[in-house]
Amino acid sequence: MNSLQTLTAAGKTYNYYSLASLGIDIDAMPFSIRVLLESVLRNCDNYQITEQDVKNLAAHKPDASADAPVEIPFKPARVILQDFTGVPAVVDLAAMRSAMQRLGGDPNKINPLIPVDLVIDHSVQTDYYSTADCLQKNVALEFQRNAERYALLNWAQNSLSNFRVIPPSVGIIHQVNLEYLADVVVRSKSPVAEDLLYPDSVIGTDSHTVMINGLGVLGW
Repeated sequence: MNSLQTLTAAGKTYNYYSLASLGIDIDAMPFSIRVLLESVLRNCDNYQITEQDVKNLAAHKPDASADAPVEIPFKPARVILQDFTGVPAVVDLAAMRSAMQRLGGDPNKINPLIPVDLVIDHSVQTDYYSTADCLQKNVALEFQRNAERYALLNWAQNSLSNFRVIPPSVGIIHQVNLEYLADVVVRSKSPVAEDLLYPDSVIGTDSHTVMINGLGVLGW
């Protein structure tokens, strides 16, 4: 069964997979499963995510036997990292760019495929206290003590696409995720579908990432 459909809007033609054409009724599905299903539908290319993956997720049953687990492909809207895992990831990207350059390729092709936010939290020590400017002084010491790390992160933010650094003193990672980073509804930046809106979703390396579900954002 070929379920690939076409839609023309604003003079552009988009390809998509139709739920109706797959015989799928989502009215009784949990909202979290609907968000996952939207993601696999939007990213279904019959290569990384296949039509069978869509059907498997659409047939989700909460009481299904664990004896026959089904893998669910998931491409989140964004990734959130804290400094413990994010800084090593930046080092890996820098090493990959260096290797690409040594091989004669274009190092600018090495970038995160989806937006990544790196939140520097749990970093500022308390050397100054009980004064109006103690936070500014402590942050200044943090940058002085870890100048090499922040030089690397400054390079990454200015050189990598889809990468943003949230500096220390803004807040801890799950607070920043809740208050500043969550879009709830994401507008596509793809040149072939720049008007596409879809639910926000995030994978994070901090155990409190799932707090974002309170805003209706699927967090894992």
